[in-house]
Amino acid sequence: HGSWLNMAEIELNVLIGQCLKRRIAEIEIMRDEVKAWESTKNGMKAGVNWQFTAEDARIKLNRLYPTLEM
Repeated sequence: HGSWLNMAEIELNVLIGQCLKRRIAEIEIMRDEVKAWESTKNGMKAGVNWQFTAEDARIKLNRLYPTLEM
């Protein structure tokens, strides 16, 4: 469950934990390591199982959707 922003935050936390959780003295070394990590992750072709549909959101978050009076 979650939005694309939640998924991006999760992936950034994984990147930090797996790749950047130490001091890296040179920016080029960091770039190379992030590129290698990114290539590996993209090669896995993992998808996101979106379970919270727009219709579910309208029901669950009804108070956030405006009601139009005609």
